[in-house]
Amino acid sequence: MNGGLIRIREMLQHITPSERIIADYILNHPEDMAHMSVADLAERSGGSQAAIIRLCKSLGFKGYPELKMKVVGDLQAQETYEYREFSPNDSIATIVQNVSHNNMQSIRDTMKILDLGHLQRAVEALSRANRIFFYGTGASNLIAQDAQQKFLRINKASFTFTDPTVQLTAAVTIQADDVAVGISYSGETKPVIQSLLYANEAGATTISITKYGHTTLSGVAGIPLFTASTENEIRSGAMTSRITQLNLIDILYLSVASLNYEKSVEYLERSRKVLKDLAKLSSKKQ
Repeated sequence: MNGGLIRIREMLQHITPSERIIADYILNHPEDMAHMSVADLAERSGGSQAAIIRLCKSLGFKGYPELKMKVVGDLQAQETYEYREFSPNDSIATIVQNVSHNNMQSIRDTMKILDLGHLQRAVEALSRANRIFFYGTGASNLIAQDAQQKFLRINKASFTFTDPTVQLTAAVTIQADDVAVGISYSGETKPVIQSLLYANEAGATTISITKYGHTTLSGVAGIPLFTASTENEIRSGAMTSRITQLNLIDILYLSVASLNYEKSVEYLERSRKVLKDLAKLSSKKQ
């Protein structure tokens, strides 16, 4: 059982100053914290016992024992949690190492914060959905397009739209037996939030895919799913967040396909044959 340090790191910008005092101490002294009581941690960090309890709640833990157990699990795993930055005139070899490390690290971190209960509910909702609407703007719309393409291949009627106004227009037509999936790393993309609000009004199931923490989008979604990544100005192209979102879409897609394995294989074989025939036709024309 691990993922305590990841949750703390992801939530640093969303907790109160008093909670941040405790969080910073744990991140800097995880080995010491693993042997401390609540009173010990409050004294050593310069915080309060009440702030520790509030921090546990903000992180989604039942209490201090669960937080300590997760941190101890991180230490036993002996994994690093640092994302590598980029510098002027980095060599190609260095960039290859840094980009690959950050992408792999963000996927490992996401695995540790995924709520399997929420994931199971999302899979079941997608499996029984009459239609699936994927909402996202900018880089997140590329994730939505990828999701649409995948779910169409297993005969799940899926839609996504690049124009935010069309997204909103489609959102008001959603029915109770549909599913709306809002994708936004920040969790604050207004057209995506509004689309899920319309879907909620229609009684549809709503799913969000955002960074870990308290965001507007995750707050309005019936089933919030979270990814872990650290974006900054240098990684301005939604690099690691894109990878974690794609990975989560793959998990949802294969989980739904597994629930309907025989039919999914049949549909995938049909689509594979169509694409193969199309490739042959294109080569003949050339």
